[in-house]
Amino acid sequence: MHTTAPSPAPGVSTVRGALRSPRQLRTELLAGLVVGLALIPEAIAFSVIAGVDPRVGLVASFFMAVTTAVLGGRPAMISAATGAVALVIAPVMHEHGYDHLIATVLLGGLFQITLSLLGVAKLLRFIPRSVMVGFVNALALLVLLSQVDHVVDVPWQVYPLVLAGIAVIVGFPRLTGAVPSPLVAVVLLTCFTVAASVDVPVVGDEGELPDSLPSLFWPDVPWTWDTFTLIAPYALAMALVGLLESLLTAKLVDDITDTHSDKTREGWAQGVANVVTGCFGGMGGCAVIGQTMMNVKVAGARTRLSTFAAGVFLLVLVVGFGDVVAIIPMAALVAVMVMVSVTAFDWHSVTPATLRRMPRSETFVMVVTVVATVATHNLAIGVGLGVLTAMTLFARRVAHLTAVQRSLGVDEEGHEVARYRVTGELFFASSNDLYTQFEYATDPDRVEIDLSASHVWDASSVAALDSVENKYASKGKRVSITGLDEVSASRHARLSGHLGEG
Repeated sequence: MHTTAPSPAPGVSTVRGALRSPRQLRTELLAGLVVGLALIPEAIAFSVIAGVDPRVGLVASFFMAVTTAVLGGRPAMISAATGAVALVIAPVMHEHGYDHLIATVLLGGLFQITLSLLGVAKLLRFIPRSVMVGFVNALALLVLLSQVDHVVDVPWQVYPLVLAGIAVIVGFPRLTGAVPSPLVAVVLLTCFTVAASVDVPVVGDEGELPDSLPSLFWPDVPWTWDTFTLIAPYALAMALVGLLESLLTAKLVDDITDTHSDKTREGWAQGVANVVTGCFGGMGGCAVIGQTMMNVKVAGARTRLSTFAAGVFLLVLVVGFGDVVAIIPMAALVAVMVMVSVTAFDWHSVTPATLRRMPRSETFVMVVTVVATVATHNLAIGVGLGVLTAMTLFARRVAHLTAVQRSLGVDEEGHEVARYRVTGELFFASSNDLYTQFEYATDPDRVEIDLSASHVWDASSVAALDSVENKYASKGKRVSITGLDEVSASRHARLSGHLGEG
């Protein structure tokens, strides 16, 4: 079940283009309004996870969205307070207090800037497609699971309201795409519950909304080496989790919109946004997959304007119209997030036809990524385990592609010689079996190992070749290695004979 997003105006991918196109401008602003509404309960919920006042999460969402809208490298991507960051920094709040938490956010932002300028975004190329698919599916499931608390132990009226909201979101685009259907669902359900005096949980039940603009804040902590060593592990974890989630989300938006983004710029922009957020007492954050999918896939936004509008609308709504926002039924936002989950999930990846065609190893990597992410609610752990699994399976597969062929012949001097031709890549996984591929006892006194169809990648391979030579030498036989390319020859000459000393 998918919704039909308003199609962006042809060729409109910049703020200037959106301002010149009334249709796209309307799409961007309405998308920002819908996303701003959806960010409010999420920010409050993540504040609870981090152990801080709801205002701290709402401030973070505003500054993350506005700052990345101006500086970020991925237009239309939404950044705000997130559960992943909240989970990482929560121990600081619980053990050391609010001021240390803000200091952690500031340091985490500086770490992100540094890592991005050092080129950490380039590591994204090492994340295989199966991990990306698992990442997307896991996030869709996490978005869905995050709504469970809002439909358990609630009045029975919540359930028909959720179903009605889903029906509006799915059905309204069939009538017109002028207004995002999630916004229509929120307005209609709010009007109905107020007019009919239906007693159901509302946004105001999630926490007190701020009634004033955010002000500058500087943490009252001793700026010493001891403080640095105390908060640095949490700040580094926050930086890595935030960068990982943001860069993967940016890549996902690239694929959806068929456009390219500057990942390095997005990385340091996330760092600047966290520093700005910390200076105003916010809890920090990163890219938010659920609201990003809502903005791009459901609402059809394509420019920075929607991201900026989301942040501004969030602040205006909670400060200027807090009383109105507070009466929005949570059932309406649950319906929106359920459809975000359904839209974000890669259904093609789990169809029987796809599973039959896909190599089992690829499917296994996807499942590992999904299970680890959902089980831990930590994207870094899920993606990390997925990449590690993919690397292990790849190394195992490539290791079996190395082959050794033996033949007997006579050299130019008429001496009998055993020739071994090695084909395939020699590295730590494949070279371990190399030692067992030779017939040390029965071979003649002269042995030639031809590596013209191979390549020596690491010290493990050089050590394996040394072991082969030493084994033959112990039997009084001479080995010559031929066919090394320039790089392999250089590596072999530099390491051979020096790996077993001591």
